[in-house]
Amino acid sequence: MEQVELPEEVELAIEELSGEGDALAEDGDYHRAVATYVRALEMLPEPRNDWEASTWLLVAIGDANFLAQQYAHALAALADAMHCPDAIGNPFIHMRLGQCMYEMGDLKQAGEELCRAYMSAGTKIFDNDDPKYLAYVKTVLSPPAADGQW
Repeated sequence: MEQVELPEEVELAIEELSGEGDALAEDGDYHRAVATYVRALEMLPEPRNDWEASTWLLVAIGDANFLAQQYAHALAALADAMHCPDAIGNPFIHMRLGQCMYEMGDLKQAGEELCRAYMSAGTKIFDNDDPKYLAYVKTVLSPPAADGQW
């Protein structure tokens, strides 16, 4: 089924709120960033998970919560995002899911998600995060066959 487009005024309002949320997150005001992203998400018509905007808004909510060390909230938002367009296979989403699971002690699921991110995007996706996540991937996977080096 072809996706209907959002009315222009709704799309612009969502983009504006998303930009505000991004600015708040960049300033480290994660709680207000999440609240702003949620306001934008609530503007989407039902069913919300049918809209591409729901994917990036839920990921933004999850990312801000992760950065605020609110791992359970981050995990919930990211898990919801996986039911939205173009989420499955997105290396960033898989990485953040895995990081949340790691922080919450679910190492088996963390390994699966972190490995998905690694298999899609390589080590580079881990460059801006704590090295412990890539180190954990290395305990789960065998080194590359070519030369045995990461």
